[in-house]
Amino acid sequence: MPPSQVKTRTVTKIPGTKARAKARATRATPAISRNRRPEALTAIEWQRALRRQFGREQKFTYKDLGPEPIFSEFSVVNPTGGKYRVAIRGGLPGDNFCACADFATNRLGTCKHVEFMLATLAKKRGAKAAFRLGFAPTYSEIYVQYGEQRRLRLRVGGDCPEALRRYFLSLIDASTGSIEASAIASVDQMTAAARAAEHELRCYDDALALIAAHRDAEARRARLAAAYPKADASPELKKLLKAKLYPYQLKGAWFLANRGRALLGDDMGLGKTVQALAATEMLIRHNHVRRVLVICPTSLKHQWREEISRFTEHEAVVVSGLLAARAQQYRAASLAPAEPGKSKSTSTCYLIANYETVSRDLDAIAAFAPDMVIVDEAQRIKNWNTIAARAVKKIVSPHAIVLTGTPLENKLEELISIVQFVDQQQLGATWQVLENHQHRDENGRVIGYRELNKIGETLAPVMLRRRKSEVLLDLPERTEQTRMLPITQQQ
Repeated sequence: MPPSQVKTRTVTKIPGTKARAKARATRATPAISRNRRPEALTAIEWQRALRRQFGREQKFTYKDLGPEPIFSEFSVVNPTGGKYRVAIRGGLPGDNFCACADFATNRLGTCKHVEFMLATLAKKRGAKAAFRLGFAPTYSEIYVQYGEQRRLRLRVGGDCPEALRRYFLSLIDASTGSIEASAIASVDQMTAAARAAEHELRCYDDALALIAAHRDAEARRARLAAAYPKADASPELKKLLKAKLYPYQLKGAWFLANRGRALLGDDMGLGKTVQALAATEMLIRHNHVRRVLVICPTSLKHQWREEISRFTEHEAVVVSGLLAARAQQYRAASLAPAEPGKSKSTSTCYLIANYETVSRDLDAIAAFAPDMVIVDEAQRIKNWNTIAARAVKKIVSPHAIVLTGTPLENKLEELISIVQFVDQQQLGATWQVLENHQHRDENGRVIGYRELNKIGETLAPVMLRRRKSEVLLDLPERTEQTRMLPITQQQ
C-alpha cells in the first residue's frame, strides 16, 4: 500500500474533565493481582484478564496497514520502539494474531498488543456491529489459530468458487476445523488450485513457518531413516567419528539428530560433547548442515576446538579479539567456499564463541546464518532475564543441541528458560507450567513444587537425561593408572 494511504493513529493522554472521568472509572474497577489468582477466575481467565488490563493501560501508537477500519492489520509500536504486526479478525481469543513472543507462547490467543487494539477499535463507530457480524473476507486465507494448541486453519472466502470451496473443505478436519496433518503437504496444490480458479488465497508468515517446520522435520526423519535403517542400532553410526561410541552414546546421537532441536541432560562424565558431535556429523552428511556455531564458557573454547579436531574431519575457529576482528571471523566463515576436489562435508565450518561476546555479535551471527547451534553448559541461560540468555535466544537456526548436566538446579523457571531455546511450544506456556506445578502461600510466595514427573513426560520428545547408574552396563571397566611425578623444592 502506498505510504499516503496508511492511516496513523496516536493514543495520547486526554486532558481535563475527560481525563478525570477516565481516572475515576479506572479506580472503580479493582486491579487484578499479578501474583494471586482471584478465586472467581480460572487460570486461563486470570491470565487473559491480566493482558487485557495491561494492554488497555499502555500508551502505544498504531498504524492501520489495511483498507478496513476494524478487521485489518496494524503496526503497534510501544514507547521503547518495539514494533509488532497485529491482525484483528474477531473479538474472541484465538481469532487474532500478534507477532510478539508472548502471543506465540502463552497459548491464550491474546496479548497486551491485541488487547490494546481491541480496546482502541471498540471506540470506533460501527465496531460493535462489526464484531457481532464477524469477519467475512472475500478472499480465502490459511492462518494459525493460537490457543491450547496451534492449529493451521483455512477460512474460505465469500467469493470462493463452489468447486474450489468443496476442495478446500475436503481438507479440513470436521472435528477441529483445522487443516488435517496429511493435508499440510498439499498447501502448494491448494495455492495452485486457487490460482487456476483466479481466487485469492492468502497464507501468512507464521503459517508458512509452521508448514516449513513440518516439511523439514518429515524430510530430516526420512533421510536419517534411509541412511540408518536400524535407527540407533545401525552399524553405520559407528563410523561417524574417529572414536568408538558406547551404545548409550549412539542412542543419544540418534535422538539429537532425529529431533533436530533437543536438550541432552546426561550426568557429567557421560560424554555429552561426543554425542553432540556425532549428531552434528549425521546432519552434516544427510541434512545439509554446513555452518555450526558452538556457544560455551570462555574456559572451554579451546577444549571444544581440540575435541572437534580429535573426533571429526573438520577444523574449528575460536572467535576472539575485538568486535571488528570477531565480525571479520564470522564473515570469513560465512563466505568460505568448499575445498576443490573434496566432498561438500569438508566445507563445514565450526565457529566457537563464548557467552560474554554473543550479545555483541548478534548481527555478525545472523550474517553467518548457522545451520546448527550447540549450547554447552546451558545453565548459563537458566535466568531468562540475563543479557546472555536473551542474546542466545535471539539466534535463529534450524537445528540446535543444548548440553547441560543440571537442567533443573533451584527453580522451575530455570528449566523453562533453557527449554525455550530448544522449543518454545513443547513445555507450554510459562504461566501454565507454574500454575500446575508450584505451591504458593496466601501471599503468592512459592513454597514448593508438585508433580514434577509430569514435566519430564512432557519434555520426553525433546529432552534426553540419563544418570550414570542407568548406563552402567554400557560403560567400560574402570582402569587405574599410577604415575609418579617429581615435586618442586617448595613442595
